Amino acid sequence: MRYGEKEITEFNPEKDLEVWPNNNSRPYKITITLPEFSCLCPRSGYPDYATFTVEYIPERYVVELKALKLYINSFRNRYISHEDSANEVFTTLYEKLKPRWLRLTADFNPRGNVHTVIEIDSDRFVKETP
Repeated sequence: MRYGEKEITEFNPEKDLEVWPNNNSRPYKITITLPEFSCLCPRSGYPDYATFTVEYIPERYVVELKALKLYINSFRNRYISHEDSANEVFTTLYEKLKPRWLRLTADFNPRGNVHTVIEIDSDRFVKETP
C-alpha cells in the first residue's frame, strides 16, 4: 500500500480532522469546493461521484485543508448512500468546527438518468431539529 492509500484508509475524523484557531474576529465566509468526492453505492457497488461544496462562517475554528481532503477521500471505498455521506460530512464538520453557520451542498453526477443534489444548512438544521 502506498503512503497516500494508507493515509486515506486509516483516516479517522475524530483524531485526524485537524482544526486550527480562527485568528479573526470579523465575520467572513469560507467556501471550499471538493470536486472529486467518490463513494460506492451500498446496493450495487457502482461508484458515485460528486462535487461537495462547504460554505461556513467560522467562529473559533477553521478546518485544515489537507485534513479535509483526506477525510473526503476516505469515502472512496465505502458503501454509503448519497444522503448518508452528505449528512456524515456535515455533522462531522459542524461538530468539529462549531461554526456560526455551515452549509454543505453535495451535487452528485447523474447515474441511470438520476441527478441528486443534497443541501444541508445549519440555520435550517438547528431550527427544524426537535
